Amino acid sequence: MSGPLNGIKVVEMTSVVLGPWACQMLADMGADVIKIEQPRGDSNRSLGAANNPGMAALYLTCNRNKRSIVLDLGVPGAREALLALIKNADVFVHNNRPQVMTKLGLDYADLREVNSRIIYCGAYGYSKKGPYGQLGALDDSIQAVSGIAMLNDAVLGEPRYLPTVVADKTTAITVVYGVLAALFHRERTGEGQELEVPMFETMVNWVMAEHLWGMTFEPPKGKPGYTRLMSKDRKPYRTLDGYIAILPYLNAHWVKFCELTGYREYINDERFKTLADRVRNIDATNQTTAKIMETRTTAAWLEALADSGIPHIVVNTLEGLADDPHLTATGFWKSYDHPTEGRLRMPSFPINFSVTPASIRSPSPRLGEHTEEVLREAGLDQMTIAELGRSGAALNVDRAAKSVGVSGD
Repeated sequence: MSGPLNGIKVVEMTSVVLGPWACQMLADMGADVIKIEQPRGDSNRSLGAANNPGMAALYLTCNRNKRSIVLDLGVPGAREALLALIKNADVFVHNNRPQVMTKLGLDYADLREVNSRIIYCGAYGYSKKGPYGQLGALDDSIQAVSGIAMLNDAVLGEPRYLPTVVADKTTAITVVYGVLAALFHRERTGEGQELEVPMFETMVNWVMAEHLWGMTFEPPKGKPGYTRLMSKDRKPYRTLDGYIAILPYLNAHWVKFCELTGYREYINDERFKTLADRVRNIDATNQTTAKIMETRTTAAWLEALADSGIPHIVVNTLEGLADDPHLTATGFWKSYDHPTEGRLRMPSFPINFSVTPASIRSPSPRLGEHTEEVLREAGLDQMTIAELGRSGAALNVDRAAKSVGVSGD
């Protein structure tokens, strides 16, 4: 069976994580995704463990189910080749600053002249409508400006970045649902459109969903910041031999927790009687819970809490995720043989479609692996393709490999 986006063609001109991971999600759902790379390739091709140059871990995990074509947009003919791809494409995604795309002659107005039905999605740091619109951005800078880094100041005593590219990945998910909504609109009306998905605005929307708090009102009824999340003691609880996550959050959870642990006196404690009381006294709530959790082993707690209905779970390590019993049972991890990179492990697409399942159909491509194939499909004849190769405007896998010092087949 084909994925729900079977028949949709996506042309992406992206690198790093935001754009590639977004387009991989579209590819997992069945879209034909053509990845346009510069001769030096996506920067992620060199990041992480690798069996061969240009095929490193971070590239492999963000680019499966795609075809790679190399176009040097600084060479005459490359732009025209790209526009030929756009003629029968449904979606174009880029993560360059708008000014760069205008300079290349590849902004929405340019592509709309070629294909009026195109969904044109730009994902970059800041909306071009505002004063930050000229600035470049990466995940760390967006964590800083969106307030994420400073959230840690309340807990750790200094601003810290989260140890994951949360801005890239959250914006990538936003790109996916934006593109899908635009495709749905086009299905009903036949009308293409331009989407702007700025990282800054996306992450402020993400952060302030809960943290707007007292500033929800005008004038404010208090400071911003969801009280429960700002507690220094909000963390996994230590047991006699490890750690466990537990959250006796709702009133029924708290009562059950006090009963099964033998601390009934906390049920009617004025600090803890209701959810609002526990949030208002969150430090005391967390500290009290921590003292209780220190009295048993992790295994004993898992047994005691098994049928309680209280949200709880073991604290996994990154290594532990590889053989987590739930992920194993659901078939989340997929292994397959890459033609050049050997046996690889990949996470599944997380949505389970009953009729049109997502799938891993092809491995992450080598640089320029599909250049000639894709250009032929776009209607270019062999003489034109050969000339693009001679001029360096378009490179196949062997030429692309030599341009970055990567050995081909």
